[in-house]
Amino acid sequence: MEARMDFLDRLGTDLSSEILTYLDDPSDLFHVSRVSRSLRHLVIANGLWKQLCLRMFPQLSRVARVIEFNNGSRGEPVEVGCSYQMEWESLERDDRVYALLVRYCTSLLVGNCVSEAISASSTDNYPEESIENTLQSANIVERRASYWSSKGQRNPAVPETLIFKLASELCVITEINIRPFQAYFQSGLPIYSAKFVRFRMGHPRNLADVACDLRGDSLPGSADDKFVWTYSSQEFPMAQECQLQKFKLPEPVLCVGGILQIELLGRVQRQEMDGLFYICISFVQVVGRSLSPAFGVEILEPSGKFVLKNDLKHKFHTHPSLHKEEPGEISADRLQRRLMDLERIVNLLQGNVVEDVDEYEVGEENNEAWEADHL
Repeated sequence: MEARMDFLDRLGTDLSSEILTYLDDPSDLFHVSRVSRSLRHLVIANGLWKQLCLRMFPQLSRVARVIEFNNGSRGEPVEVGCSYQMEWESLERDDRVYALLVRYCTSLLVGNCVSEAISASSTDNYPEESIENTLQSANIVERRASYWSSKGQRNPAVPETLIFKLASELCVITEINIRPFQAYFQSGLPIYSAKFVRFRMGHPRNLADVACDLRGDSLPGSADDKFVWTYSSQEFPMAQECQLQKFKLPEPVLCVGGILQIELLGRVQRQEMDGLFYICISFVQVVGRSLSPAFGVEILEPSGKFVLKNDLKHKFHTHPSLHKEEPGEISADRLQRRLMDLERIVNLLQGNVVEDVDEYEVGEENNEAWEADHL
């Protein structure tokens, strides 16, 4: 009888790592890491949590490095001369941070991520028709209609843009909801919507400039001079209806830098009074998850790359968490048995006779060590 051997030794680390990259459910990768020490080592050494994050959010490809701060409990830094240990600690740090990032991106409660209005490309009557009004969900505030209005244009193709600051530097955005304004005080009750809408996300080129621009209602010059856009959506058709219209993004987007631009493309309503085309919006809602204060970024200009920062002082308290089993979820024991079945299949294909053996049990000490790193 041949002695039992870990199937990782049969397949090799490269093939085993390739197989594990097909795990797209964070819960599966979590449980794989708990099956054995060798699998946990494989997950860390191959940066599988980072690879999963990159598949979920391509915007993370611009991460230059990962840092943890407020980490006094992690002990003293390694001496410079110990290169292997430094490299392994760097891999472990990436493993911890990216695993936690996945939990935040998938488990935090969803809410409105708009923090404040920055500017509009034009405003007809400031401040009565300011972009600030779009943060109010009510159509009427203090007995006045609440909405933003562009300046009138003879050419209906002239676009408009609205720029907002989000709740934090890192937000996972899933949809943007917009309600066009219906002028109930005008004849015919016209609705001043746009034909299409498009969304861009990014970060300021200079934080000081944006802080100064918040004092007014429009940015001098082009917004492209003030911001770096790292994501652009498709164009969505907008209905000429006075209701909250939901524009769901094809995939959740990680907004790095906390800036959202709404592009309103094409005008459909002419004002009877002056014969000009206007776009008016009464409410904007950005649905997603804010990753602050546990995560932040530092933009590295002019490269456009950024430092991903994890504040260890802030613990994860929101549920459901990845380690909590839900109905139909594969437990660590069941996953271990499946891996053992795979090992037996590999051995049989190679013509080896394998005797039944007791399952490898992951020690409590190893479980606690992994959870201390990831939870």
